[in-house]
Amino acid sequence: MTTNVAASAAYQLATTHRGWREQEADVFRRTVGALRAARGGDLMARVRALADNRRLWTSVIDVVRDPANTLPTPLRASIVSLGLAVHREIDGVSPDLEFLISVNEQMAAGLSGPA
Repeated sequence: MTTNVAASAAYQLATTHRGWREQEADVFRRTVGALRAARGGDLMARVRALADNRRLWTSVIDVVRDPANTLPTPLRASIVSLGLAVHREIDGVSPDLEFLISVNEQMAAGLSGPA
């Protein structure tokens, strides 16, 4: 069994026992880890972490804007608003990594909480 096949099999097994919300929370947690690592001063790590965070939030905004999304409209609007604030922060001259980390941690916590 090649490494990729073994990794894929392990991932399949791990995700079988966890719900979608917990898997989504993990995406936010991974982004938090990259943002924390980027605080160390490595410019490429910072650029990569910010770009990954932008992609995450672009995806989140797209998903909640989809008319087929079943979340309550006020919640969807709040998430879009938060995502746009994240984008504005990333676009700033010196993005506040602590703010971005906090937002992502709160999203992960919300997704990990009771449904």
